[in-house]
Amino acid sequence: MIIYHGGTDIVKTPRIIKAYTGRDFGIGFYTTDIREQAVKWAGRQARYRRKDKAVLNIYELEDTAFRVLSVKRFDGYVMEWLDFVVGNRSNVSLRHEYDLVIGKVANDDVGETVQAVVDGLMPKDFALTRLAFMQAHNQICLSTDRALSYLSFVSAERVN
Repeated sequence: MIIYHGGTDIVKTPRIIKAYTGRDFGIGFYTTDIREQAVKWAGRQARYRRKDKAVLNIYELEDTAFRVLSVKRFDGYVMEWLDFVVGNRSNVSLRHEYDLVIGKVANDDVGETVQAVVDGLMPKDFALTRLAFMQAHNQICLSTDRALSYLSFVSAERVN
């Protein structure tokens, strides 16, 4: 499976780096199977970091990974997904048992809705009703070094 990581650097050897803010699926190396989404993220990171280049990193994730690793897959914006994201965003040191987590991204409007739940400003049921009307993007989080061992760097492209 081809997956993408957008950023400002070429990342030939991805690593698991502890985040200082809560991320949807916890600590890990974040990718997507949607090229356009990764290109947009790279551009966003370049603007945020005030860099003159945005980079699309392209990887091959071995099909074997889905049979061998501990994989958690969320199908859509469901209560289990919301609970998982809220838990990870609320506690940056929270560790789950999965090598690979696949599901929807809590970005932009989605992220604001999730943050409202984290902050106790919105009930979960209402949040899920709102999320049903929002555009969904995919993310694939490689959460362990074991998961990264099934990932191979293919190439990188400058995208701005």
